[in-house]
Amino acid sequence: MDIVLALKALIMGLVEGFTEFLPISSTGHLILAGSLLDFTGPKVKVFEIVIQGGAMLAVIWEYRRKIGEVLAGLPHDRKAQRFALNILIGFVPAGLLAFLFNKSITALLFHPVPVALAFIIGGFIILWVERRARLNPVTVRVHSVDDMSVADALKVGCAQAFALIPGTSRSGATIIGGLLVGLSRKAATEFSFFLAIPTLLSATFYSLWKERALLSVADLPMFTIGTVSAFISAFLCVRWLLRYVSTHGFTFFAWYRIVFGLVVLLTAYTGIVTWHD
Repeated sequence: MDIVLALKALIMGLVEGFTEFLPISSTGHLILAGSLLDFTGPKVKVFEIVIQGGAMLAVIWEYRRKIGEVLAGLPHDRKAQRFALNILIGFVPAGLLAFLFNKSITALLFHPVPVALAFIIGGFIILWVERRARLNPVTVRVHSVDDMSVADALKVGCAQAFALIPGTSRSGATIIGGLLVGLSRKAATEFSFFLAIPTLLSATFYSLWKERALLSVADLPMFTIGTVSAFISAFLCVRWLLRYVSTHGFTFFAWYRIVFGLVVLLTAYTGIVTWHD
């Protein structure tokens, strides 16, 4: 395997893992990183989706005990059944819209400048939500993912659907959506993690099946490097984020998004960086 290609796969995996569960958009960062690395094309699009599966595996490993208890309790435990139903309901809005409109969204919005604009807009939305929480605090009704209602799950699922716009951030949309409907920061963050499992898993298998003609056995090392590096970096990020949200808000991520988006727009406008579509 070409060492340069292996290094690009490693970098992309690290970018995916460190950004998937932060409210800063992993897809946006992958598009921009791929553009800088000149790592683009139809096969790379499949690669970017597959390595999201590596990040998802980190959540499964971190919450393996909880997931095992839910699976074991599905036949008889109402608590486990409600949790599984909430995950399914939360997945449906984004899953349905992705099935219907993914091709159009990819053609129109998977480019550096639209991603940068989504970064900036999303940053201001997070600032608005944080300011709203300070001035008019939303009563926290749900302190644990086990206490969520079907209506809570549906509302957060609808919020996740906005993440189909690249640069928006799946985790950011679900966490902010959860906060707005009365979830605690920890509950909103954890539900975002759990909701990633069916979302990323379905996207990974669907992409592999749909684009199977593009792939060959020779691609296995590149996909393996990206997936493993995404798993390791995502695992570290998940543990850090759980500690962070217990004592911090998301204002830092909002300003990061705004500054990062402005830098991309500025470099694109001035020609300092040639961003490839």
